[in-house]
Amino acid sequence: MELQKFYYDNKVVRNFIIATLFWGIVGMSVGLLLAFMFLFPNLTDGISWLSFGRLRPLHTNAVIFAFVGNAIFAGVYYSSQRLLKARMWKDWLSNFNFWGWQAIIVGAAITLPLGYTTSKEYAELEWPFDIAIAVVWVVFGANLIGTMLKRRQRHLYVALWFYLATFVTVAVLHIVNSMEIPVSALKSYSMYAGVQDALVQWWYGHNAVAFFLTTPFLGLMYYFVPKAANRPVYSYRLSIVHFWSLIFIYIWAGPHHLLYSSLPDWAQNLGVAFSIMLLAPSWGGMINGLLTLRGAWDKVRTDPVLKFMVVAITGYGMATFEGPMLSLKNVNAIAHFSDWIIAHVHVGALAWNGFLAFGMIYWMVPRLFKTKLWSLTLANTHFWVGTLGIILYTLPLYVAGFVQASMWKQFNPDGTLTYGNFLETVTEIMPMYWMRAIGGTLYISGAIIGVVNLIMTARAGSAVTDELAEAAPLEKITKNRTKKEGYHSWLERRPVKLTIFATIAILIGGMVQIIPSLMVDDYIPRISSVKPYSPLELEGRDLYIREGCVGCHSQQVRPFRSEVERYGEYSKAGEYVYDHPFLWGSKRTGPDLMRIGGKYSDNWHFNHMYDPQSTSSGSIMPSYKWLILNELDKSNTETKLRAMVTLGVPYTENDIVTAQQWMSEQGEKIEKSLYNDPDFAKTYEADKQYAKDNNEEFVQMRDREIVALIAYLQRMGTDIKVTNGDGSTENLNE
Repeated sequence: MELQKFYYDNKVVRNFIIATLFWGIVGMSVGLLLAFMFLFPNLTDGISWLSFGRLRPLHTNAVIFAFVGNAIFAGVYYSSQRLLKARMWKDWLSNFNFWGWQAIIVGAAITLPLGYTTSKEYAELEWPFDIAIAVVWVVFGANLIGTMLKRRQRHLYVALWFYLATFVTVAVLHIVNSMEIPVSALKSYSMYAGVQDALVQWWYGHNAVAFFLTTPFLGLMYYFVPKAANRPVYSYRLSIVHFWSLIFIYIWAGPHHLLYSSLPDWAQNLGVAFSIMLLAPSWGGMINGLLTLRGAWDKVRTDPVLKFMVVAITGYGMATFEGPMLSLKNVNAIAHFSDWIIAHVHVGALAWNGFLAFGMIYWMVPRLFKTKLWSLTLANTHFWVGTLGIILYTLPLYVAGFVQASMWKQFNPDGTLTYGNFLETVTEIMPMYWMRAIGGTLYISGAIIGVVNLIMTARAGSAVTDELAEAAPLEKITKNRTKKEGYHSWLERRPVKLTIFATIAILIGGMVQIIPSLMVDDYIPRISSVKPYSPLELEGRDLYIREGCVGCHSQQVRPFRSEVERYGEYSKAGEYVYDHPFLWGSKRTGPDLMRIGGKYSDNWHFNHMYDPQSTSSGSIMPSYKWLILNELDKSNTETKLRAMVTLGVPYTENDIVTAQQWMSEQGEKIEKSLYNDPDFAKTYEADKQYAKDNNEEFVQMRDREIVALIAYLQRMGTDIKVTNGDGSTENLNE
């Protein structure tokens, strides 16, 4: 049979590799800055767009979607063409994928530091970017499936199964979680509220880890590890079991992020059960990867590419053992909200994703430029420096997590908390934060060494933009199974049917969890005393979201003796029915704020935001001075209230019409209460006189952002009735 000649598109692969390395250094640099902000909280004092709360989502988005995302595209475009023996379906789709993804990343790098965020973990970008992500992702999937349909290789290799599952599942997750009501060009409210929003978000959040940070990398592992080791994958049958069990089970496990929360018990228990089952397919994949290297261990000792891949697969195994363990309720009761979770996440991010990406790029670049790796010594240096960085980053945070959990839960013989002041915990773990910063410094230093090595490799060779290849055309064969053909072998030559079956597998778990929470009216018991936020409180809540306060503070008191003693009455599902979005948080760098309302005076909150250390000695919270100076933007308040009405929040037409007056009256009350502080009164009057003397416009304190934030903080958790020690009840809002 005559062979057909064609060309692989290496240009798009090269572009994605360059983007991977560039955004990797950017994302890691922001992460390192954040690590040092734990040690020097006023490092960026007074610069709003460099505050911790705004930079944290920039770091996570840059690392996940810019660094890892570009690495996925680079590996998928490189391997798919060679596995399918075909150039990508349409060059313009490849280019649209690349430039569209970079445009989204640049948009995120601009808007997140400016405070435009939905606050939802791994989904912080606002609604125009959500639409753009969906479009670019569909283009990627269309290009991938189109290439499969014109392939010259009959059967789809295991890596391609994982690529297909990644495409369909991420599309479903992103679209369902991103349902929101736009208020303005860069502001929206989640269509889901409270408990339902939490369930949908962590169904998305957990499976973003599963189907963006795991399944595509498993596909890359199945391609690049055998290539680098020059050995076939260990077990084809294990690959089949691994693939189908993983994509079916993973989608059910999201609720394990919400154990002991206000989520209904059935959903929590469902998440626990499937999380434990998830251990089997996860370790099946790890075993398949490591055993592929059997007989090649001598090469592992000398080849830096394989060293990176071995540590990556080992990191995957560690993280996927720890995940099911953390889903056990007795373990989760200790670990949740602590730095243990940060350590767990970074084992996966730094080892599994980071090292597999670097190993893959070290393998591809010499081949794309028809040369050898410039320096094996530098590559090995990168490996050892990066490995030491992972160890020094994660181990101290495991210790920090254990220390936090122990201190939070300890009681004195008389029944009082041993460490009643939350800051005692913070002070105790500062040495661990120093070690974390050192580990992060080592890891990014290794990455910079790697980038230099790869640049020099490219300069030493010559880029082959269109790589000549040849293969026999695909002969037509009956669509039906042949007598000797296994069912899965038949399915492997039917990409559309394989995609449909994978979609069905992931939809089952999603529908079982999500549909009841959205369709059953009594899913969340209503509490009559819980009322919608006032317009000023709603504006204050939006400021809380803008400043990223949810990144350090939770709003979920779990039903533990230690938490009720420390924070107050445990949280009820009905308290969150008007929260669009939910703000339960996932980490307590600071204390829980669910019951903060009425606990401190308005003056305390004012001074705390201006200089946290003045009210809380030893605090590592940065100051938010701009909130005290900025005028509150009230131009969209009525639009926000109407959007809330659309979402089922019972504001009346009169509430909306009188919103400005309502805000002014509530703001004036807070302003008057601030006068109780002589220092405030003196400074405020001096500022007013200065403005008058210099013919400058003076913004009344009642119209400033700080007042709206105080209004929200004083409202938090005050709507329910609690039982006192004498058996009487009181409404926390009275």
